[in-house]
Amino acid sequence: MQSVEIENEGLKRAYTLTFTAAEIDARIGDEVKRIAPQIKMPGFRPGKVPANLIRKMHGESLHQEALQTTIQQGIQQLLGEKQLRPAMQPAIELKDGYEPGKDAEVTVRLETLPEIPAPKIDGLKLERLTAEADESAVDAQVEQFAKNSKRFEDAKKGKKAETGDQVVIDFVGKTADGVAFEGGTGTDMAVEIGSGTLIPGFEDQLIGAKVGEERTLNVTFPDDYPAENLKGKPVTFDVKVTAVKTAGETVIDDDFAKTLGLQSLDQLKGLLRDQQTQELNGLTRTHMKRRLLDQLAAAHDFDVPPSMVEAEFANIMAQLEHEASHEEDPEAAKAEIEKDKDDYRKIAERRVRLGLLLSEIGAANGIEVTNQEMNRLIAQAAQQYQPADRERFIQYIQQEPMAAAQLRAPLYEDKVVDFLFTKAEVTDRAATRAEIEADLETEEGHVHGPGCGHDHAHEAKPAKKAAAKGKKAAAATDEAPAAEAAATADEVKPAAKKKAAKPAKGAVEDESAEPTPAEPVKDAAPAKAPAKKAKKASA
Repeated sequence: MQSVEIENEGLKRAYTLTFTAAEIDARIGDEVKRIAPQIKMPGFRPGKVPANLIRKMHGESLHQEALQTTIQQGIQQLLGEKQLRPAMQPAIELKDGYEPGKDAEVTVRLETLPEIPAPKIDGLKLERLTAEADESAVDAQVEQFAKNSKRFEDAKKGKKAETGDQVVIDFVGKTADGVAFEGGTGTDMAVEIGSGTLIPGFEDQLIGAKVGEERTLNVTFPDDYPAENLKGKPVTFDVKVTAVKTAGETVIDDDFAKTLGLQSLDQLKGLLRDQQTQELNGLTRTHMKRRLLDQLAAAHDFDVPPSMVEAEFANIMAQLEHEASHEEDPEAAKAEIEKDKDDYRKIAERRVRLGLLLSEIGAANGIEVTNQEMNRLIAQAAQQYQPADRERFIQYIQQEPMAAAQLRAPLYEDKVVDFLFTKAEVTDRAATRAEIEADLETEEGHVHGPGCGHDHAHEAKPAKKAAAKGKKAAAATDEAPAAEAAATADEVKPAAKKKAAKPAKGAVEDESAEPTPAEPVKDAAPAKAPAKKAKKASA
């Protein structure tokens, strides 16, 4: 192989690699020897087919395989000889006009990782905000459990339904021309009046109804109802009330806790208290992490590969546009995002720089993700797939270094951050949960993304930007994508929103607020990767 450098500007490099026809032919010979024992042909014993016949039978595929292998090994040789660390996958282009039997000329273009100055990790000072579980919040959670666990009992004969009562109905939905529409018919559907579960106006028209009574309800489906033939359309529902029930009083005591599978009310409160403590610890860590990365960003400035910045910028924009599409006014939200594109590009650059910096700190201090930890990550990720696909996913991760690096990166970054916590001078200050949350939300914005920890549930969503009266939604103060594998660009993965439980027949349900589907990691899996199973509910 011969190599000639044709570009060397900043972090950009380009080379022309020339592979002789003899090199490629030798590779074909090696491939023939490898597959010869497996080849069968009439008139020859297994494994005894002459090499020239194998070449004749499988010439095209052998040549393609040999050419690809030759180029790949040539690029690896180039990277080693020139001591190049590519930021992203190199772009490879085979010169036009190449034919089998001739020399192959390939252009390789790439961006290299920058030389990062020795990270400055001395003198870090952090404040750790600490908060204790709020007993009033625990009591409120218990009361909410009791409210959600209420049981309905048959009302006295002749009782008229009121708000808060449950009405059991049979129903037939009809369009304006009197034709029953698909999915609009059902029996024994329980409706809690005032719950807001069904389309606007449906529940209110059941107030005053008695057992055996028949009514015709006039309602209009919301403009954003998912069924095209019903959205914004007026319809009628002929309903018959088969039962009226009232909610029984739920006494919050040990017996109530036992209905939840616990031994006592104290145990229930203890579990809720522990849950609160874990959430508060998560908030505290998020707050410290943002302050830590702010200090690192302020103390380090170096060039970053434009390709990595562009990839991260695309990730940020994709996430924001996805969230904006679920706002009340999607177009206004998207216009607000478009107006601040330059700010988001700067955020992407900051995130990439922090990722490279954390990678350098981790490497310099011997931080790594162990095989045991990696196996645990793979096993956890595999649970997102249908049982039949889990083994295929595990094999895919084991065979695809890029996918494995993306899976590993968030844990690696967390380990680097925890290491830096031990190096910092930390002072504690008591605070309330509301104070910590307010401090997090009033920062100059934040975009969720790879490596930003496990605390998304308590952070402001970037898509609320359009309605936030000018408040920045993205400063990436705790973002550092792909800290360990700098050559990868992790994709933002929005969590699926929890959807309210449907009544027995969904045609009258208000589905104007569609759930946000969980989205796959961009470029993390080619077509060979198994498809993930649908998630039921993740808030």
